[in-house]
Amino acid sequence: MQTHLRGRDLITLQEWTKDELDTLVDVAFELKRQRALGVAHPYLRDKVLAMLFFFSSTRTRASFEAGMAQLGGHAQFIESRSTQIAHGDTAKEIGEILGRYNDGIAIRQVDWEVGNAYIRDVADASRVPVLNMQDDLFHPHQALADLLTIIERFGDPRGRTVTVSWAYAASYQKPISVPQSLMLLLPRYGVNVRLVHPPEFALLPDLVEQAQDNARRARVGFEIMDDFEAGCRDTDVVYAKSWGALTTTTDAEEGARIIARYADWITDERRMAMANDDAIYMHPLPADRNVEVADAVIDGVRSVVYDQAENRLHGQKAVMALTMG
Repeated sequence: MQTHLRGRDLITLQEWTKDELDTLVDVAFELKRQRALGVAHPYLRDKVLAMLFFFSSTRTRASFEAGMAQLGGHAQFIESRSTQIAHGDTAKEIGEILGRYNDGIAIRQVDWEVGNAYIRDVADASRVPVLNMQDDLFHPHQALADLLTIIERFGDPRGRTVTVSWAYAASYQKPISVPQSLMLLLPRYGVNVRLVHPPEFALLPDLVEQAQDNARRARVGFEIMDDFEAGCRDTDVVYAKSWGALTTTTDAEEGARIIARYADWITDERRMAMANDDAIYMHPLPADRNVEVADAVIDGVRSVVYDQAENRLHGQKAVMALTMG
């Protein structure tokens, strides 16, 4: 248990030590127990979190707002288009000013080759913790919630295999932040990772290298595969979601043409049956139903998508309580 986390930014879990991550997990489960028992835990009484959104949100906004209220504080929703950012407010000014008004700043900015750099610039200027609600590279609070969900289902996850796979979705070129955060975090908890995707959907090479190094240090497997069904066989978790071919092209039309080549990459009942008998299906939501995943899977007994969504609340509360307290 680490007790020195007050004031820490959380931009990627890769920048936190394993002991610090263990503290997040322990506190998240304790806060979840307190919530279930109706035990009040106003650890952030009179504290205010500024939440700056450049991208739409359902679960992220709702869970951060609810979490701050349950911790005794207030979440201040700021939609970027309602600010003066478009008219000149710089990242430095946002960090300086919101950091003086508030006790923490949370930001969602997923624009490719912009988001992570923007959040880091705000953090450099802020006197209070900056929390990444998702950028173009990382989605740390989703990965934390996913880890909590895997631990709840299987206990100690060491030795388990998680398939982090691309899936078809025609809606738009979705960020690559979820698979990148998962591939970095899970090996640190002893999980064998299968990263499965068509060739055009490779993740950033330097982050893949970091994930492979994490796996070597933990003495677990890390495989990169291009066969969806092979990735589903004998796995404990099928975590299949769409992401864009952003390392291949940033052109939306070309990206759509590439995505269309792989319309058969859907998690259906036949493919889930290839996994282990106690395997679970995971997705961060929203899912393109009957495109990314069949209704029978996402609504079936193996699906834990709502547990994942709930654990966003508890994991984020742990982060806020420890960094903003």
